Amino acid sequence: MRVGITGHRGLSGGITEMLVRGDLWRLVTTFGPYELVGVTCADEGPESWFARSVLEHGGKVEVIVPAGAPVVGRADDRHRATRLQLMNEANAVHRLAPVEYGGLGDDTGRALVGMIDELIAVWDGEPGSEPARVAELAQRAGLFVHRIWPEGCERV
Repeated sequence: MRVGITGHRGLSGGITEMLVRGDLWRLVTTFGPYELVGVTCADEGPESWFARSVLEHGGKVEVIVPAGAPVVGRADDRHRATRLQLMNEANAVHRLAPVEYGGLGDDTGRALVGMIDELIAVWDGEPGSEPARVAELAQRAGLFVHRIWPEGCERV
């Protein structure tokens, strides 16, 4: 089972992080570890927490890198070390091709939806955000979307 993740950034710290991590772990462990492949951009917050949960459960991880982004992030990026570690533990790293060469460029949401069977959206349900866009793409593609937003979560 190939499961992707999208989620709001800026959820680190406090009760929100604990609630989301708990729900991610509960969801990840419903899949058999030998069948689970987690697909993520390994961004800060839910995407990295998901990848770590998949690996700790015994599953595999694949990472998507946008065409215009440095592979592991800028040198001043405080999340860089975590992203690099996840990429080193991943079974595959998919670098998107630039649009001018027929690729998806920086549209990691479309790439993600094309690579998975189900989507986890750590999202408050409000329209207009990147998680909302990716969840809509997944639903239009006929994929099941698990929405995680436990009672008590807050966006920064």
